[in-house]
Amino acid sequence: MKLYHEVRGCSLAVDIVARELKIPLELIWVDVPRKLLPDGSDYYKVNPKGQVPALELPNGEYLTEGAVIMQYLADLHPEGGLCAPAGTLERYRIMEWMSFIASDLHKGGFMPLFKKTTPDDYRPLARQLVLARLKWLNDHLADREYLTGSEFTIADAHCYTIAMWTEYHDIDVSSWPNLAAYLKRIGARPSVRAAKEAERQEAERLQNAHAAQ
Repeated sequence: MKLYHEVRGCSLAVDIVARELKIPLELIWVDVPRKLLPDGSDYYKVNPKGQVPALELPNGEYLTEGAVIMQYLADLHPEGGLCAPAGTLERYRIMEWMSFIASDLHKGGFMPLFKKTTPDDYRPLARQLVLARLKWLNDHLADREYLTGSEFTIADAHCYTIAMWTEYHDIDVSSWPNLAAYLKRIGARPSVRAAKEAERQEAERLQNAHAAQ
């Protein structure tokens, strides 16, 4: 299978999940602002929404939306324990977190800080919204190692990926010790280190390519 990926993108969470489950994925790095694939072809032909992640399945079909792709991968290998069985309350707790992370922390939280079109007078408010959500996460993590208890799930891969965007917006998480410990704990996982190394190498390749132009 192929994962259409982006440096600093939410697609990192999918790569982490795949590595946790030892599912080999071919990483296809997308120039999302220009909607281009590495060979210069149109990414819209892969995903008409123009966003990552997208997963190319063995039958040639594409699956989009990170929360759905992570659930799909976890269901391919239920023995990996990254998502509870369908029909259980534990499953819906994980889905509850996936929805919150995608809507409140990602789209409603960090995205206005990334977008150049966000009005300057709204940026302080957007930042305050992010800080409030991070504080809430910190409080939630006071008595548990991971979002739903003592076990790492797809929700944690998702949350880690988005919460680490604090690094790009000069947000110091040290004032939230539970959150800081959570991010450090997840960051030490071999799957996360490997996924971030692949991202680092691609970022370095892009930097060198731009410098050579």
